[in-house]
Amino acid sequence: MRLRNLYTFLTVARLGSFHAAASQLHASQPAISARISALEDELNVQLFARDKRGTQLTPRGVQLLPYAEKLIAISREMKAQLADDAPERGTVRIGIVDTLTHLWLSRLLTCWHTEHPLIAFELISDVTSSLMAQLKAADLDLVLMVADEQPMPAFVSEPLCSYPQCWVASPNLAGASNIGNIHDLTEQAILSFPRGSRPWRYLTNLFESMGDSAPVIHTCSSVASLLTLVKQGVGIAFLPEPLVAAEIAAGQLFSIESLPKAPALNFCCAWRLDDDRILPRLLAETARNMIDAPISTEQSIIFTQ
Repeated sequence: MRLRNLYTFLTVARLGSFHAAASQLHASQPAISARISALEDELNVQLFARDKRGTQLTPRGVQLLPYAEKLIAISREMKAQLADDAPERGTVRIGIVDTLTHLWLSRLLTCWHTEHPLIAFELISDVTSSLMAQLKAADLDLVLMVADEQPMPAFVSEPLCSYPQCWVASPNLAGASNIGNIHDLTEQAILSFPRGSRPWRYLTNLFESMGDSAPVIHTCSSVASLLTLVKQGVGIAFLPEPLVAAEIAAGQLFSIESLPKAPALNFCCAWRLDDDRILPRLLAETARNMIDAPISTEQSIIFTQ
């Protein structure tokens, strides 16, 4: 199987057009079509379907996508490792959602600097949708974000961690200790992440059936601000458990166990498929090794000081 054909497949999938892929790869459109045909003949499947909406992946094409991404990534890694063992210099731009910033950034940056002492790190903390847009525009080299539920043809994506979500309130918040179900939240304010985020979408779906009696949702992209607001009794917060473990242990907050259990929040690291450098993959591997481990209450207390 020719890697060039696989890379052409990934480029067409990412751009959604044979013409656009030909332009980016500096090849004729018949050459692009020939590469895809050769790959389809080798695999004995149809990878793309064309209709009025453009060029779409078939179910078999979607199935091939992660395997093609891995093979191309391995090929690049092999070439990079064999080409030069000298330490890299330069700047790497990394985007990270605030949950992971709050829990892990100090340890991550320390470890990254130890492993790559000649690299300058530019760090951006933002919401997932913004980080994905910046990565797609090549304004970022690596992102640590909430995992997307849909395939991301333009990116290489690997899982980082998964955190349960919980409802918490201050012991001083009036009525919080008497909450038995979501209908008891009518008079309360809910604190969570910005509009469009995975937690926000969960909450809006949860409260949809309540109509006009649904509680108000206040949103904020800053974990530190959300923690301050909930500790000061402004409302009930819906947050990943590791963010509030220290406060619960200290008695500053308590978990409301009577409310619905939400799906865990999954995080991933991602970089552009067309990035030939090995460094984003190495940084991602370090992050995976560090973050893919339970957070103890003691660790959480250290990170939140």
